[in-house]
Amino acid sequence: MNLLTYVLRRAAAVLPILVLLPFLTLLLMHWMPGNYFDTLRLNPQISPETIRQYEAMYHLDAPLPVQYFHWLLNLFRLDLGYSFAYRQPVTQILGSRLWNTFLLSGVSFLGAWLLAVLAGLAAGLKPGGWFDRAMSAFSYAALSIPAFFLCILFLYAASRTDILPLGGMRSVHHEALPLGGRLADVAVHLLIPASVLGLGTFAYLFRIMRSQTVDVASREFVLYLRSLGIPRRMIVFRHIARNALNPLVTIFGLELPALFSGAALVEIFTGWPGLGQVMLQAVRTQDVFLVLGNMVMISFLLIAGNLAADLLLVAVDPRIRLEGSRG
Repeated sequence: MNLLTYVLRRAAAVLPILVLLPFLTLLLMHWMPGNYFDTLRLNPQISPETIRQYEAMYHLDAPLPVQYFHWLLNLFRLDLGYSFAYRQPVTQILGSRLWNTFLLSGVSFLGAWLLAVLAGLAAGLKPGGWFDRAMSAFSYAALSIPAFFLCILFLYAASRTDILPLGGMRSVHHEALPLGGRLADVAVHLLIPASVLGLGTFAYLFRIMRSQTVDVASREFVLYLRSLGIPRRMIVFRHIARNALNPLVTIFGLELPALFSGAALVEIFTGWPGLGQVMLQAVRTQDVFLVLGNMVMISFLLIAGNLAADLLLVAVDPRIRLEGSRG
């Protein structure tokens, strides 16, 4: 089976997820008391006729399956609907904030994985050593502290030291800085939210990488390679690390959308201008199309993450082949 056929088959298999999750979201919002138009009815400047026109225009006066059917048709046209709270198309709102959330999630994701792999490999090669004990204690502590409390601690420390900014993405004088200065300014503002978001992921992945390294390093083929006089560095990086990475690559597809979703709380606490505050406002006001647009993105990330994990697993471990392939 070639790569394109495999990707198409996997995409077709998970397509029901992309269709089902938004429908469940719409169903839950339908069960919530009231809707966005109930708030508009309290405004004496908006006539009941105007509200009825809005409901008819977006089929919100129709039964729930009919509402979802029309939304699904627009989705295939890459139209996510209209946000009543922001009075803009959903695609414009999400597009204006999406890059900021991807920047925060991407930096946290890559940093956590890189540090977890290196630290887990170093700790697993010398189990019981000082580095292993210190990193194990640190990982337990990181997993025990809730993200919101850790965010409060970081912000409190920043307020007392004045070393790091307390929130936002840019300084007031950001536009007056040269290119290098603007990049450094964003990086400094990124430090606290990225650290909070990536710390739990790092601790979780470190424990997996450490235990896998201990297991692989004790196998017979490693002892055989050492008996052949192969350099230690080659054994560690080409054989031990490559085999220990398999479980981490497998959970790659679940970590990516989870990290993207977890970024919302961190964005709200740190004032990072991503999708977090937009989604919070959308749920509070029951801005149905904006909530559905967010669910589409989360579903897409879940599907893309799992597919990327399968392809990376094939690249990392040559013993694994695409389903149905020969040889």
